[in-house]
Amino acid sequence: MTAMLAFCLSIPVARGHQPQAGASANAAKEQTPLQKRAEAYLRELYAFGPETSVTVSAPKDTEVAGLLEMDVEVKVGENQQTGKVYISKDGRYMFRGELSDLSKDPMAEVRAQLQTKDAPSLGPANAPVTLVEFSDFECPVCRNLHDLLRGLLPNYPQVRVVFKDFPLEQIHPWARTAALAGRCAYEQDPKAFWKMYDLIYDNQDVISAENAWSELTDFAGRSGLNADAFKSCMASPEAAAAIDASRANGQSLEVSSTPTIFINGRRIVGPDPHLIEQYIKYELDEHKAQKSASKN
Repeated sequence: MTAMLAFCLSIPVARGHQPQAGASANAAKEQTPLQKRAEAYLRELYAFGPETSVTVSAPKDTEVAGLLEMDVEVKVGENQQTGKVYISKDGRYMFRGELSDLSKDPMAEVRAQLQTKDAPSLGPANAPVTLVEFSDFECPVCRNLHDLLRGLLPNYPQVRVVFKDFPLEQIHPWARTAALAGRCAYEQDPKAFWKMYDLIYDNQDVISAENAWSELTDFAGRSGLNADAFKSCMASPEAAAAIDASRANGQSLEVSSTPTIFINGRRIVGPDPHLIEQYIKYELDEHKAQKSASKN
């Protein structure tokens, strides 16, 4: 597990990609030479044994001539991490990191991908700074972010917050139920969502898979929602589809853990108070400078 996390989260230079352990012989035969080379290198470098599944995607072209992109998935039991590496077409060099086009706005593509139209939001619609939060209601670290934002945001009324569901159902048994509850609160009364948001995180320790339905129904009543409409919504395919769409949006942005935050497109993983405030201040200063320049 330690080696898996080292590869997927922190190694700046690596050389590989891989097929899942136990994959069929036919799948193995279909691997390209670059996939085989990458997988073999990673398995040797990190001592990945047969219990570790290593899946390497087929190489894809990038905008850089001679450089290919490959996705790597490393899995041990129920633990899974994904990463991206770049490899030269001759198979000699590989690196892990971000490939940036210096001629483009580095955040524009991310902002364009973020789907915020039908998501709970708090703050002015024309805010110069938008903080998009991908979270899981059962995630303890997400609760830390909730507490952090509750103390920080009153200092920055120019910030709009958008909540996106990203329940990690494999490890959090009542996360999806809570996501449905939040969604149904939003559908009935957008303002009530934020009451549910606070109630769920403030009472996270007393919610369990066994009592989630009753606790969340109680929270709905305390948030001023109609109980019958709330229960009907919780069982509806529309609410489930909204949760799935939110999660899919996160996956398209390579969100893999919660909380993941985007501040005007700038990614932060985890509740880092200093970085969050740094990004907010930077964006506000940029907005102020642009307004000043437009007047001159």
